Amino acid sequence: MNMLAKEIGVADRSSKPMGIGQDGVALLTVMMIMLILTGLGIAALTTTGLENRMAGFTRTGEETAAAADSCLGVGANVIRQALAPINAGAIPLAFLSTAGGPVPASNSLILYHEIFGKDAAEVSTKNSLDTAAGVPNLVLAVNGFAVNGDIDYLYNEPPAGTGKSWTNIYRINCVATNVALGTSSSVTAVYACTLVAGGTECSKKF
Repeated sequence: MNMLAKEIGVADRSSKPMGIGQDGVALLTVMMIMLILTGLGIAALTTTGLENRMAGFTRTGEETAAAADSCLGVGANVIRQALAPINAGAIPLAFLSTAGGPVPASNSLILYHEIFGKDAAEVSTKNSLDTAAGVPNLVLAVNGFAVNGDIDYLYNEPPAGTGKSWTNIYRINCVATNVALGTSSSVTAVYACTLVAGGTECSKKF
């Protein structure tokens, strides 16, 4: 067969399409890639959402604890002022709720007896059973948090040596509740109030 016949024979052959039998492979590949990318995107969004929630919980917890901590300082100040000789006999009026203070007016006499460790009949009020949640000695609103505090007289340390000073030991418990979320945080501190004879108020020492 001469060259011309070969060329004619090749020209007459029907050309076979490339990739025959592979219909839809490209589409399937693209869909698989899209599925993988979608899964990665959902995983990334889920992780980001969880991280944001954890950060929010941490921030809320810190804010709640800070609100509860602020109550400790108020409680110590109430004790100092109640024990000050100039205010002997009652909680200062400025601290009562009727004057915008943190001490519920209906609870002021009870609180005064708790601070001194005994009531008018000389009955001990040490380590009283009332609580911040039940009958609070302090009620405050701090940056959207409802804060309740409880002050309990624990014991008294007698004067050391010949010094004319005495120390009362108190427990201050404060519970801060997030009004919007209902979450709460509680802090408790022991406060020592030392009053030197002739002094105007006791020293502040947690």
